[in-house]
Amino acid sequence: MSSSNPILRGIVTTGLLLLTGCVMQPVRHDSQWAATAPMQQEQAPPADGSIYHDAQSMELFTDPRAHRVGDILTIILMESTQASKKATTTTSKADSVAIAAPTILGQAATLGGKPASIGLNGKNAFAGAGSSSQSNQLTGQITVTVSRRLSNGNLMVRGEKWLTINQGQELVRIAGIVRPQDIGQDNTVASTRVADARISYTGRGSLADANSQGWLARFFNSKWMPF
Repeated sequence: MSSSNPILRGIVTTGLLLLTGCVMQPVRHDSQWAATAPMQQEQAPPADGSIYHDAQSMELFTDPRAHRVGDILTIILMESTQASKKATTTTSKADSVAIAAPTILGQAATLGGKPASIGLNGKNAFAGAGSSSQSNQLTGQITVTVSRRLSNGNLMVRGEKWLTINQGQELVRIAGIVRPQDIGQDNTVASTRVADARISYTGRGSLADANSQGWLARFFNSKWMPF
């Protein structure tokens, strides 16, 4: 078979594209979760001979807790949720209708020698039950940076942690709003104290791929499958 055959070239090209798609893509870092870029520090004015200078950000009587853009804060992950729902429905209905044969000249009307009475009986029943339960737990620590300070003093924080373990990568991301009052003296805050929290825990690599369905299996289990 000649190598100039267009059918052969098409098969080879398709195979190369499939192999290229199977190659692990490099990790893409999302700038939405990236640490805040360091702020450009303005040049301090000449020393005037005093010990303390306001432009040097020397804090002698405050705790070393995060309160400015770019400061580091450790969040203690203490997420544990559990939901359960159960529903049971039972309905029944029974109908009965009886109409006696009409009386004509004192005699009950007959049809084919039988009384011309009418009787109807109906019965309907339905029983349904369903239950659902779900539980999640996430513990650990992740250190984030302050990305913005709101007008009321609250801090918007965000950050991510990548762990490369053997044949895969684990990713933890968190973002939300923290009150300065909730920050402990050791510069930590519980994740349950983070408002508008967005926490994600995902993985990449061989282990994650082994626990996920292929694209064809996902299609057969999707809502687009008519059967």
